[in-house]
Amino acid sequence: MMNRLFQLLQQPSVPKVGNFKQFQSVHPPEFVGLPDPIKAQSWLREIEKDFELAEVKDDKKAQYESYYLRDEANYWWESSKALLEGKVITWEKFTDMFLEKYLPSYMQDQLEMRFMNLRQENMTVAEYEANFLELTRFVPEYVNTEAKKAKRFQQGLKPSF
Repeated sequence: MMNRLFQLLQQPSVPKVGNFKQFQSVHPPEFVGLPDPIKAQSWLREIEKDFELAEVKDDKKAQYESYYLRDEANYWWESSKALLEGKVITWEKFTDMFLEKYLPSYMQDQLEMRFMNLRQENMTVAEYEANFLELTRFVPEYVNTEAKKAKRFQQGLKPSF
């Protein structure tokens, strides 16, 4: 008996596979489809964190996320999905379509310009930092090292005399 218990303890544990109930238990956020690229990307990042936490496999992600699309986002997804009938919709395919809809390249360009033109001006340092951090998500190439990030942050600060 002790020998069998010891053998069971020595066996590698099989990772849990996240089912929908597990996914729901982490309370994923809903997305309503407002044309706000910052909220769209935030939703996508949050849902990906929830997938990881609930251990959802890639082949279930596109199916599970659709439950959390509301209003305009749900209408968009239903019509987009109908155009892909018969094709497997991977998470990668969904994220490509989602970003094309809610964060198209022209918006990415606008956010990059906002980042490049960001200056503290009348903001407090805390407000400037919050704006700076919000925009860094859209321009990783400008802040991919701590040195680049610090330099760009300092460039936007008001000069102190």
